[in-house]
Amino acid sequence: MTSRLAFALEAAYAGGRSTLAHFQNGVGVDIKSDDSPVTVADRNAERIIRDMIAKQYPNDFILGEEEGGDHTRPDRWIIDPIDGTKVFIAGVPFYSTLLSYEVDFKPIVGICFFPALGEMVYAETGNGAFFNGRPCRVSSRESISGGVITFSGPKRLRDHGLLDGVLSLSERAADERTWNDAYGHALVATGRVETMIDPAISLWDISALTLIVTEAGGRASGLDGHSPLIPNGHGSTAPGKHDFITSNGLVHEEVLAALNK
Repeated sequence: MTSRLAFALEAAYAGGRSTLAHFQNGVGVDIKSDDSPVTVADRNAERIIRDMIAKQYPNDFILGEEEGGDHTRPDRWIIDPIDGTKVFIAGVPFYSTLLSYEVDFKPIVGICFFPALGEMVYAETGNGAFFNGRPCRVSSRESISGGVITFSGPKRLRDHGLLDGVLSLSERAADERTWNDAYGHALVATGRVETMIDPAISLWDISALTLIVTEAGGRASGLDGHSPLIPNGHGSTAPGKHDFITSNGLVHEEVLAALNK
């Protein structure tokens, strides 16, 4: 384990644990300019992580969901203090804290911590992925038939023209669930489901998870089959929405074919 990964684990853990003081506790909710909710728990967690980075790596750049940052910096930390704020507000434990470090716009360290579940999934380039300290791998199923798929809510799928494709995959699968946000992608990385379909999300939602899934032996892409880190073809330095499909790799082309019909 590199020193940067060890630090990232500590920072994500500290930020994530801080959210528990407000979880299932009637936390107040503000609405941001994009109509998404934010709480004091989101803001506090990001500030804790930023302060730790500033102390350990004072010259590093940071891009975070709540405090922003420079999208053009190729080497940077990316923070999503609470991925799944709506789930957090509802008192459901499937929210996470995401943290990654990118070099030349590519994540080399990725952390996904579920504070209310006590689960940590993480990876670094070339060293594999881990679930609570033990190596993890994607499933070995070669077809969606008999497998499990997960996806974001049906309204988002409908709005992005993906609902019919997901329904066709559901007819082949043994089961389907809306384990959305980072939890669905973590299930892919740990071999518990075959694919997660997640359209139109932000960079801080996917940076860490892209590395985690690929280091676990899976595949991550946009709907076009290329890097999910490039938003809507605008280039890796531009802010924007990203289509994010993760799988065990073996079913990836089957999933993309269904979604692109």
